Amino acid sequence: MASTRRITFAVTAALAAGAAIAVPAVSYAATSDHRTTPVVASAPVTKSVPSGQKPTVVLVHGAWADSGSWSSVIQRLRKDGYPVRAAGNPLRGIAEDAASVRSLVDSIDGPVVLVGHSYGGAVISAAAAGDDKVKSLVYLTAFAPEKGESVGDLAGRKVANPIPVAPTVPVPTSDGGTDLYLDPAGFRSVFAADVPKRAAAVLAATQRPIAAAAFGEKATAAAWSTIPSWYLVATKDQAIAPETQRFMARRAGSTISQVSSSHAVMVSHPAKVTQVIEAAAR
Repeated sequence: MASTRRITFAVTAALAAGAAIAVPAVSYAATSDHRTTPVVASAPVTKSVPSGQKPTVVLVHGAWADSGSWSSVIQRLRKDGYPVRAAGNPLRGIAEDAASVRSLVDSIDGPVVLVGHSYGGAVISAAAAGDDKVKSLVYLTAFAPEKGESVGDLAGRKVANPIPVAPTVPVPTSDGGTDLYLDPAGFRSVFAADVPKRAAAVLAATQRPIAAAAFGEKATAAAWSTIPSWYLVATKDQAIAPETQRFMARRAGSTISQVSSSHAVMVSHPAKVTQVIEAAAR
């Protein structure tokens, strides 16, 4: 069990997608954002926020990451006057993780914009279901499963241009389960190819594991079917195939934009990420 094992992305992209890229609570200089154009012409209609009241932005990381991965995005949102909370995603399974995020949302006064990266997208899809407080959803190269669909189902979806195999390290847990880490040796190439080497090495060292069972858990709700959503496609992603990202975004009826980025889009392109979040917040 201690040896490194390779899992095809049809099974592990889910993991990867679960990956939100761990980053320490420090900010990293953004590389210059590529100018992009919306892929979907019509944007969903949102409920207006009371004059002078900006919604609280709740950021949800995915697998192999932590809340520090949002550092540069948080700085930008706060500068623009948005209250921000970065949720600590347990990474145990959609239902348990969604309950944790929902508890945080319930503690916030006023409207909320929920943002999910990678596996965090599946979490916000469940957490926001039936909650009038959540005004919009933002998916950043994230999973957006339909009810009854798992992250693994989406990761295994056939595409014309499949992504490479992701190297993972399984670690047995005391409850008889298995946690999965991304092999640090392959971390940068799979998740953070456009992040400086030193910063990517820190991300790899500080990553949090995800329960392997999380990828087979079926979603019980899809909040994007009733709540307006935005989706940012990372065209250079080696964790979730860009074709799969576009499929999910179109199915959800999201307002779609794209950026030439690795999976670690919030680290390498925080300005673009902030732009998309603020569009959803308005």
